[in-house]
Amino acid sequence: MATGQTSTPEQIGSSGDTLREAFGRALVRLAKDGRDFVVFDADVAGGTGVHRFRAAHPDRFYQFGIAEQNMVAAAGGFAATGIPVFATTFAVFMLRALEQARLSVAYAKRDVKLVASHPGLDVGPDGGSAQCLEDLAAFRAIPGMVVVAPADPYETELATAAILEYQGPVYMRTGRSPSRRLFEPGHRFELGRGQILREGPDVSLIACGVEVARALDAADILATEGIGARVVNMPTIKPLDRELIVECAEKTGCFVTAEDHNIHGGLGAAVAECLAELAPSPVEFIGVRDSFGESGEPEELAEKYRLTAPHIVQAAKAAIVRKVLRK
Repeated sequence: MATGQTSTPEQIGSSGDTLREAFGRALVRLAKDGRDFVVFDADVAGGTGVHRFRAAHPDRFYQFGIAEQNMVAAAGGFAATGIPVFATTFAVFMLRALEQARLSVAYAKRDVKLVASHPGLDVGPDGGSAQCLEDLAAFRAIPGMVVVAPADPYETELATAAILEYQGPVYMRTGRSPSRRLFEPGHRFELGRGQILREGPDVSLIACGVEVARALDAADILATEGIGARVVNMPTIKPLDRELIVECAEKTGCFVTAEDHNIHGGLGAAVAECLAELAPSPVEFIGVRDSFGESGEPEELAEKYRLTAPHIVQAAKAAIVRKVLRK
């Protein structure tokens, strides 16, 4: 759906699909369609979904081993030939190559897509050392870097095609755990644009990644209490859809942001910066509160770190109270 459309897409429950496998499928399909690009891997093709591309196009797949800094630096050099590069690894390992992403990719204005699986608490049992809660903040701070976090497998496939079409550096999250399918064929993805998934006059819930499904669940709970929540999927954290955020401020007057990420520097910070400049409004933040994670199942961790729908509901009520007190 494009911005401004208000019908809720059908939710078809747990499909068992993952964002990383959707990304791998998208690469194979794009290559089949004749798109010119290569894929770089840092010894985790089975974990990022690019094993599909490796099997289908071994001549366009480059293995760098456990050497993420070399991989990203080489991606910048390879892209200088005019051929786009997808450089892939786990999100926490991509942080190792932050300097190369800054200089060899962004500073050099190379057409490199850094695509990272296993972000946030959604990593689950691998524990705090593997749960990357800082990546959106780190890559969002790099000048010229586009930052994307799609919400479901179908949107991931659309986003993969969109970032290939875009000429320039991109950081995109995928995901490890099975994802609930939120969108059906006909859903549209556009870099820099959010989508209204549900209308409501009382509070705006702005989410990315796995938190979009939880925001929709929270809106259902709020509706049973007579509270109307506008739910916004914000898959592009940078550049942010500032126009849509200002519209939400005019329509609802208060916000909850939700992300599987530290509350510092990610989606919530981006929304708050926009509002501080253009439309001051109360904002409550759902995210990990400046701590590392721990080992556990993704849903257990989401509950412990207060990322689930009931916590979004609580935050929405707090935002509404703050809005009323301002009047």
